[in-house]
Amino acid sequence: MTGPSRHTKMLAVLGVAALILLGRIFYIQLMDDSYKTDALNNSMVHIPVYPLRGIIYDRNGQILVGNKICYDLLCTPSALEPFDTLALSRALGVGPEVIKEKLAGYTTRSARRKIGYRSVVMFPKLPEETYMRFEEIAWRFPGFSGQARSLRQYPYNACGNLLGYISEVDAAYIKKHPEYKSGDYAGKTGLEFSCERLLRGEKGEKIYYRDSRGRIGASYRDGEADKPAVSGTDITTTIDAPLQHYGQQLMQNKVGSLVAIEPATGEILTAVSSPGIDVDCLADIGAHYQEIVSNPYKPMFNRAVQAAYPPGSVFKLVNALIGLEEGVFTPATKYACHAGYHFGRNNRLGCHNHRSPIDMEEGIMMSCNAYFCYVFKDLIDNPAYGTAEQAYTKWREYVESFGFGSKLGSDFPSELGGFVPAASYYDRYYGRNAWKAHTIISLSIGQGELGCTPLHLANLCATIANRGYYYTPHLIKETEQFPMDEKYRRRHYTLVDTTRFAQIIPGMYRAVNAGYGSGATAWVAAVEGLDICGKTGTAQNPHGDDHSVFICFAPRDKPKIAVAAYLENGGFGATWAAPVASLLVEKYLNGEISSGRKALEKRVLEGNLMDKVKTK
Repeated sequence: MTGPSRHTKMLAVLGVAALILLGRIFYIQLMDDSYKTDALNNSMVHIPVYPLRGIIYDRNGQILVGNKICYDLLCTPSALEPFDTLALSRALGVGPEVIKEKLAGYTTRSARRKIGYRSVVMFPKLPEETYMRFEEIAWRFPGFSGQARSLRQYPYNACGNLLGYISEVDAAYIKKHPEYKSGDYAGKTGLEFSCERLLRGEKGEKIYYRDSRGRIGASYRDGEADKPAVSGTDITTTIDAPLQHYGQQLMQNKVGSLVAIEPATGEILTAVSSPGIDVDCLADIGAHYQEIVSNPYKPMFNRAVQAAYPPGSVFKLVNALIGLEEGVFTPATKYACHAGYHFGRNNRLGCHNHRSPIDMEEGIMMSCNAYFCYVFKDLIDNPAYGTAEQAYTKWREYVESFGFGSKLGSDFPSELGGFVPAASYYDRYYGRNAWKAHTIISLSIGQGELGCTPLHLANLCATIANRGYYYTPHLIKETEQFPMDEKYRRRHYTLVDTTRFAQIIPGMYRAVNAGYGSGATAWVAAVEGLDICGKTGTAQNPHGDDHSVFICFAPRDKPKIAVAAYLENGGFGATWAAPVASLLVEKYLNGEISSGRKALEKRVLEGNLMDKVKTK
């Protein structure tokens, strides 16, 4: 018996193929419309719907950054038809040559091929009345259309440097962040940048049919395929907007920073960098950008977290605590001061005139340089350690436990870590075992190679206010939409026993409250009933007048605020930094400045130190 013929086999194969093909056609046409959708894509236009960006609030619900609606004029080059250029220019309020120049970049063959049927923003941020004039006659201009989007609005003049700005993304940004497209906006600095993922929201889109001439027609599938925009997440900051605004007023015409922290939480109440960026500039950053970046005082440079300053005499508190913990002296120990600390052959670290000898409490109150030189020398020459290098390394561990020498880990954009040199740093300069306490004696008063930010100093003050621990400073409050990272709830204890902190506070209290003529360096900062505890600093500056430094907290018991003020070229700590910080404390705790301190407030508000600061 013979099998099927070759002809029969070929017919069978063709029959099976035909059945498979018919089945596939049936599935494509009746069951799966993806191919139909792909084919229709060339005859559809996708219009983006931009979400409202998340609102930024202060700690009390005051809007720091909101939204307002603006309008863009779009151009779809492939859909353009001949139009009346003069009529369009009159509607938009621009010259016809501007329109022709804009179109020249869209209508070349290469540009059309690259853009295709996409729409590009031709005129962004049109005033509402201009946009409405266009809408009334839009039917006369095929290929042109409008879209609404939100712009940032700043109802309260505070936090310019903290908030940052948004701007349209460029090709370089899109390459790094492919989820963005031309015409999108993103945060570039400040909280707008660091919280971009939360604030930006999610774009939607509307899909329309396009006819053979490229004109937009009916909605595709009656809008079933449209994707709604999802608004960004709102953020609540720890900033107290009225206090921030007042701080900015106090720092007006001065260069430096003013930082306030709530010790019990680590929340940043105020973070002023001066000179800063006015929020009116943020609202239209493009128009002001060149002016800002060319300003010799660098207003975009956030001194609160990016400037590494010598801490000055406020650092004596750290050395006092380490000395107490190491047992090299006690609060009752007295040292003599003869206009400074004398060492070696004719070497002297100078000090202002005051009574002598004095104990630790008076040493803090009077900010005696000699006193803390003796403490530091005993720390580095401590016989418990074999060499000065070993003693110094232990000293450095103590200092770093206060947060110095590294980033504090805040959510502050662009925070820097400062500098506390390792022993190897001095080995390179002086040789191994060739240096001792007197070689680096300037560290005793917060000078030499030390570098820290005003945020470090405010954190030091919060640590003392808490009697030995701090919470990582932060700017964002916890909300239902934004759960707080656990690291901001964790207490950070220093290597100094907590019992030591109560021993230095009487000296800080007397520095402010002992009264004029007592030798107290910060009597100008006293406010009746507030029990402010503080420490002045005068940080040496090789480039001009010394920097004015002051840290304080209040009240003495159960402190509610810790402040650090750092004014470049301000001279003595009591001259400018102490008045600025104490006025901020008084405003926060009392809500107003007492009549007896109105003259001081006036002097600070009107004071101008800008000419003293050397710019590059």
